Amino acid sequence: MTKKRFRFFLVIQRFLKSIILTYKSRFYFKKWLRIITIAVLAALLSIWGISVPAFSEFPQTQTNAQLLVEQGRKLYETGQLSEAVTVLQQATDAFNLQKDELGKAMALSNLSLVFKQLGQWEKAEAAITQSLNLLKNSQLKTHDFALILAQTLDIQGNLQLELGKTEQALDSWKQSANTYAQAGDEVGITRSLINQSMAQQALGLYRQARTTLEELQPRLEQQPNSLVKATTLRSFGDVLQLVGDLELSFKVLQQSQDIAKKLQSPSEISATLLSLGNTALALGNSQISQQDSTSFENYAPLHCINRPISTESVKFFQQAAQFYEEAVITATSPISQIQAQINHLSILLKLQQWSQAKKLSSEIQVKLTKIPASHTANYAQIHFAENLVCLKQATNEDIPSWKEIAQILATSVEQAKSIGDERSVAYALGALGGLYLENQDIPNAQKLTEQALMEAQAIKAGDIAYLWQWQLGYILRIQGDLTGAIADYTEAVNTLKYLRNDLIALNPDVQFSFRDNIEPVYRQLVDLLLQPSSTVSTKVNTKESISQKSLKQARDILETLQLAELENFFREACLKAAPEQIDEIVDKTDATAVIYPIILPDHLDIILKLPNQAKLSHYTINKKAREVESTLDKLQQYLREPDRINDVNKLSQQIYNWLIKPLKSELERTNVKTLVFVLDGDLRNIPMAVLYDNQDKKYLIQKYAISLAPGLQLIEPKSLQKVKVNGLIAGVTEQRRIEGHSFAPLKNVKVELQQIQLAIPRNAELLNQTFTKINVQNQIKKAPYTVVHIATHGEFSSNPNKTFILTWDQLLKVKDFDNLIRLSGQRESSAIELLVLSACETAQGDKRATLGLAGIAVRAGARSTLATLWAVDDESTAEFMSQFYQELENSKVTKAEALRRAQVKLLTDYEIPYLWAPYILVGNWL
Repeated sequence: MTKKRFRFFLVIQRFLKSIILTYKSRFYFKKWLRIITIAVLAALLSIWGISVPAFSEFPQTQTNAQLLVEQGRKLYETGQLSEAVTVLQQATDAFNLQKDELGKAMALSNLSLVFKQLGQWEKAEAAITQSLNLLKNSQLKTHDFALILAQTLDIQGNLQLELGKTEQALDSWKQSANTYAQAGDEVGITRSLINQSMAQQALGLYRQARTTLEELQPRLEQQPNSLVKATTLRSFGDVLQLVGDLELSFKVLQQSQDIAKKLQSPSEISATLLSLGNTALALGNSQISQQDSTSFENYAPLHCINRPISTESVKFFQQAAQFYEEAVITATSPISQIQAQINHLSILLKLQQWSQAKKLSSEIQVKLTKIPASHTANYAQIHFAENLVCLKQATNEDIPSWKEIAQILATSVEQAKSIGDERSVAYALGALGGLYLENQDIPNAQKLTEQALMEAQAIKAGDIAYLWQWQLGYILRIQGDLTGAIADYTEAVNTLKYLRNDLIALNPDVQFSFRDNIEPVYRQLVDLLLQPSSTVSTKVNTKESISQKSLKQARDILETLQLAELENFFREACLKAAPEQIDEIVDKTDATAVIYPIILPDHLDIILKLPNQAKLSHYTINKKAREVESTLDKLQQYLREPDRINDVNKLSQQIYNWLIKPLKSELERTNVKTLVFVLDGDLRNIPMAVLYDNQDKKYLIQKYAISLAPGLQLIEPKSLQKVKVNGLIAGVTEQRRIEGHSFAPLKNVKVELQQIQLAIPRNAELLNQTFTKINVQNQIKKAPYTVVHIATHGEFSSNPNKTFILTWDQLLKVKDFDNLIRLSGQRESSAIELLVLSACETAQGDKRATLGLAGIAVRAGARSTLATLWAVDDESTAEFMSQFYQELENSKVTKAEALRRAQVKLLTDYEIPYLWAPYILVGNWL
């Protein structure tokens, strides 16, 4: 890049210097920022709209002062804001002369509303404060007093949210709801609850927001169609979109739209169209192909990421674009129109319609200069700048220029300063830091980012602080300061740990927000920790090149990442019980080793934990991630094809040489019998049992019992031999068609279940029509089963809505598993020992499908889960299960060893890996 390219920065250098001296900020306007903040704050304000009374008013208008208030209201509604200010100030003076404190408070609250619309924030705050002081000091406690106080609190909450004071807004709306209740105003209560849900969403409390709106549903059912009802349904639809329930979100938003159309409310129609567009956009993102191989080393907060778009995604994106276009036409305010256009612009960029994107961006840029300063307007500018960066990166043209993008952000900073909007100031300054980084002006990028981080930490905005910690770490890394980079990345990860309960619902980009905005932080830190002190040209690095402290930290970071992945998958915290470290279990069992393979951009690393050894071993294989992933992709494909045994052995031998051969001597020296893998990336899609040692002519399963752990921790692990084995057996054998899916009959399931009954005499069976959710729950209540065996169609996917098992009458989604076999309030000591899912499979083409398998394992609350990576409806499955359960009855055999013996027996009878390899054990191996 030439120096000429960033001369534009000199134009705003003086401006930046003044800002750096007085402000510290944070933002990071990449897709993640939009996810964590813009999609939460800006979208809440300008997309969904806050439900507030247009004006506070008395039940009846009689006096001259009250007539002035009514005149002010009409001027406000017609957009004559300056005139409205004059009239309302006259009304305030009139009430003052009459010594009518209640009337004066009402007029002042309305005056605050008009000042807010004018962007005169100090005057708006002063007016609302004066109004509330009058009300709080008033001796009147009449019905009219309660209504005016409630409406004033409503307006105050709206003002606070616009100024980024979200917690204060939530408190104001809680007070207004209580006051409306005292006045017996049901509509007011409903409006305040809607607003509370908006504030909860802005704070990342999506489940609370959903609960708040769900509690409103009985109230709404008893009410006729109204704008409040339409707004409530729209708000509920927005929350459902944020927590990932996209299909229900779409349905609820359409109900809202129908009511708005019947009431002929252009503003509500426009707002609902915007929400429908957002849900369609999220649906499109959820369909984006997972087959692309992604390297994380160059990810930075400002970097735009383009992924291959599937046909299904295009359909939803086009639908979203249509909703946005209609929202622009029906919008009644300039800012709502601009927000719809900015969202439409993001769709055009996804669809790579560059010429249309350029034309629309020019229109938006002109309109943005004409709107007054507000929190919503600030975020619109930032979101617009984000899209312009992506447009410029994609087209590499001079239009828009970097100078123009920088000026938009600079304007956002100035406007945010003028209204005291600290969050917006921080976001915009952080974006400028990222812009300098993008243009390789490292000193200014670092200076702005440091200031942004200071501001974020000063106002305890951890959701922003982690971005700047990451950005600083990235800057130091490219400067070669690895120690400083590790420190900043570590702080970013620590901040994310603290925020884990708030970052569990990072929609609207579903899984992709996590992949692009959270996961790179962890992976880049692990890469830094595993950098050798010197370049080693040999195939395997010496074990002493990485410190024990770095190895342990790298391993802990992987554990945190895997837990974060599961929580993002479910949109809620998963691991609530006190876990036990795998290291402690390994040392107790003597013959178990834990292997942690880590796929990094330029090398494959293996960390080995041996029994009764505090020191970790480390190996580095100099293979690039793309070569490793390509080999794994081919092996995954060949494993599902019964006639590709030679190809399977060739590729699995290669992976064996990477993962096991460097460790072979240590495993043999310590007499290890069981291998526990904590797998990373695409390795999760491959059964480790199939790794082939060409020297010994044996598969790994012929040498070791094998288990997988979703992380480095297990919940209260116990040996199955300490309890009597009794089983609940369920399955579907017949052809079924449910929810648009067609499922072929599983002819061998009946034989499979019969074989299990012979192996485990103590059992209960639910087959076909009797295999329903309610019947399973009833059976679980009757007896404390140690084993639950389910033989039916099922799919594991990276999308929780596409992870399910088939019962007789429904597709049971992964989120319902905790209600299936885990009783409410069940203690870990009474957890099911083993859940077996036979005939289920991982979704083809989904590289992260095993997230669904790990999710079921966690959600079910079973200590161990035995599942299949691909479905084998064959008599061999019945043979395998029969042998497996016979081995479980042996008091000297662990679950992992029982699995090994059953697989070896099947391998002897059927050489084809397709038949014996798909079975994997997740969780407790004892």
